[in-house]
Amino acid sequence: LGALSDVWGRKSFLLLSVFFTCLPIPLLFIDSRLYFIGIALSGGFAVTFSIVFAYVADCTTENERSYSYGLVSATFAASFVISPALGTWICTFTGGLNQVILLATIITAFNLLFIIYIVPESLPESSRKSSWGLSISWEQADPFTSLRKVGKDPRLLLLSIMVFLSYLPEAGQYSCFFLYLRQVVGFSLSQVSVFIAILCVSSVIAQTLILTVLMKLFGHKYTIIIGLILQAIQLFIYGVWTSKWLMW
Repeated sequence: LGALSDVWGRKSFLLLSVFFTCLPIPLLFIDSRLYFIGIALSGGFAVTFSIVFAYVADCTTENERSYSYGLVSATFAASFVISPALGTWICTFTGGLNQVILLATIITAFNLLFIIYIVPESLPESSRKSSWGLSISWEQADPFTSLRKVGKDPRLLLLSIMVFLSYLPEAGQYSCFFLYLRQVVGFSLSQVSVFIAILCVSSVIAQTLILTVLMKLFGHKYTIIIGLILQAIQLFIYGVWTSKWLMW
């Protein structure tokens, strides 16, 4: 989708990725099998981060880009501050999940309308490959072609390996951590919600204020090293100890 957005613009593919990312939500009302089909489609098209980062690159200078990327990541994190607490509050006072699903569906519809009517196209017609008379081939859109190109550039290969090894434990943590808090550590539903909110507020601060300071003091490379060391310490504590106070 990233390659296609270079040809036809960002906005339509941003709309497409957001639609498929949120598609499983209303399907919870209908049927569990349809929900899992929606999840599969969501996984195939949910590249919101890639499109948004390309959008940011279109709108910023090179000097502004690192801060802008951090701001976008912080905005994503901010949504996780509100949603768990709000979902828990609605469940507590209404006694069911249907109201939560309904609200999430309404927010999704509003988000789609916001993209359609408010968000401008970031890639001018003159900057699109289609305006230069260039077409896109399946080879350009094929993600495996991109992986093969990565292998030919030693620096890009090392960077890709670093990102992969960084996201691998992080993805595992995200997929099961909150169940781990409930089943192993013994957190209540409200404690999990508060924990997520605090975690995401910390993430917003880290990806805006702290990241900016570290980048100025240590540069890109050593900021990455500091982040990876702190991530390793965090995962080690989560994996070895199960005390509630250590989780906090």
